[in-house]
Amino acid sequence: MPEFPPMHGKVCLITGATSGIGKAAAEALARLGATVLLVGRNQPRAEAAARELRNRTGNPEIHPFWADFADLDQVRSLAQAVRSRFPVLDVLVNNAGTVFPKWEVVEPYGVEKTFLVNHLAPFLLTHLLLEPLLAAEQGRIINVASEAHRRGHLDLDDLAMARGYNLLRAYRRSKLANLLFTYELARRLQGTRVTANAMHPGVVATRIWKVGFAPLDRLLRWWMRLTALTPEEGADTIVYLAASPEVASVTGKYFIKRRPVRSSPASYDTDLARRLWEVSVRLVGLEERAPVPGQG
Repeated sequence: MPEFPPMHGKVCLITGATSGIGKAAAEALARLGATVLLVGRNQPRAEAAARELRNRTGNPEIHPFWADFADLDQVRSLAQAVRSRFPVLDVLVNNAGTVFPKWEVVEPYGVEKTFLVNHLAPFLLTHLLLEPLLAAEQGRIINVASEAHRRGHLDLDDLAMARGYNLLRAYRRSKLANLLFTYELARRLQGTRVTANAMHPGVVATRIWKVGFAPLDRLLRWWMRLTALTPEEGADTIVYLAASPEVASVTGKYFIKRRPVRSSPASYDTDLARRLWEVSVRLVGLEERAPVPGQG
């Protein structure tokens, strides 16, 4: 007997789905019969991954989309393309993420690039896809975070990291932002049929473990082969949160290995979450949009 019920007729969008845990989650959901919207950074990779998964799963309903999350205009175009073809969205998995070895500030937003890609892009995409999520019988938003958030510190007055850049600090604070966003989103969606949860996939051998320095990259790849989870193992909790009836009404939680756990004390700072929300709305230009249901 299958572990999860069939998902025929359900539409699931997964970002960062051309490799790693995103691709593994896309394959698993496709095997359950879901219509999978597979998002990659560019058109050739997205189309190639969609063709491969159609052949492997026998599911023809795998559709490629693409956007570079370092460019919020591309995120807007992605959302428009999705909404024009799929007025109902059952599952949104914000999986795409990265970290950059060198400091880079992205204009006109004035924020460090890791923060833009890992937080502002999924923040914007989620808002732009709320209408089709709210149209679903029961919408689910799944944000891929990380245990790295536990050592994260978020200074809203220095989102450019002008006071000193470190790639680990940049990654940690972006993952803390993922948790703060998830919990604030869940609060604002109370009273709707849409849930919002976050998860930690474990240490997985994916493309994110590439820092741009050849000797260190070789060392990381060797260490990953010895210790890391497979993408399929890392994707397991994503699939669980997307497909399991057990969590149909669960919201505002952080999951590891299918179990809700406590995240860091900083992640439960409701004042910081509210201020991050307000700053993010301003940075991505959402101030004139209709408010999220429940935000008052």
